Amino acid sequence: MGQGRTGRHRKPERKTSRNACMFKIGLIHRRRMLGEKPREECRALGLGLRYAVWRRATLLEHAGILRGRVALADPDKLGLPLLAIVLIRAGSHGPDWATRFADAVRHLPQVVSAYRMTGDLDYLLRVRVADMASYDRFYKDLTARVEISDVSASFVMESIIETTAIPVGTL
Repeated sequence: MGQGRTGRHRKPERKTSRNACMFKIGLIHRRRMLGEKPREECRALGLGLRYAVWRRATLLEHAGILRGRVALADPDKLGLPLLAIVLIRAGSHGPDWATRFADAVRHLPQVVSAYRMTGDLDYLLRVRVADMASYDRFYKDLTARVEISDVSASFVMESIIETTAIPVGTL
């Protein structure tokens, strides 16, 4: 074995052919059909558990079940502790207004989610800001972009549960 620039011995690199990888993936699928757990599958095939998790996530992405992967940031540590739930009554119900409103909301970075609703109010926004002054700037920016009939905001005092997980176990 050769020595690298630092004088340390290098391990010989194990090259795995594409066919060998595809064979192992096929074995994983067959073993899964027999009910084996991911850790057991990987151990039996000489693969790391990370590979199995990565491969499953990739398959779910290709199937359209997973739309992407995210890292969840702590809003308090980013200086955005205030969450506002904003209820909006539309200024008009025409398609032009709805398009202008959607464009306005998409271009305001404080909006973390927006929903068109049934019932008395037309839209619900979740808005992350640093403080009341930041919310006021957001409000003025939104109302300058599009005419709104009524805006009502409530501010979250305590977050009891907040998740992006979908309860697939209840199906």
